[in-house]
Amino acid sequence: MSAVAVSFNDTITDQINVTDTAREKLVELLGDASDDGMQAVRVFVSGGGCGGMTYGMTFTDQQAAHDSVLDADGLKMYVDAVALNYLTGAEIDFVERPMGGASFVFRDVFAAVGGSGACGGCGGASGGASGGGCA
Repeated sequence: MSAVAVSFNDTITDQINVTDTAREKLVELLGDASDDGMQAVRVFVSGGGCGGMTYGMTFTDQQAAHDSVLDADGLKMYVDAVALNYLTGAEIDFVERPMGGASFVFRDVFAAVGGSGACGGCGGASGGASGGGCA
């Protein structure tokens, strides 16, 4: 049996769009966190089911073996190979609300895989022949 080399894209080029506003804010926050040894922003995807996937970011002090890396304009971002599949075509933005508050927003997160990120049957009959619930 011969070994098969598995390759992955280790550089993020155009898979994820980070707006200028988001990049500037992330660079600022990462600069504050670098005093604690943090070297990059990790973008992650978790969950699933009826509520859809959850997208988020945290700081990290290390790069994992299968991380893809965005390193541009002062921002270093790591995304693992599985999360990148869900994030391809997505946009990360930073939005300040008129009445106060601000947050990072993930847009078009299902651009690569299609779908809305939620099951159409949730809240209906649970399981059984009616097909309600989520598979």
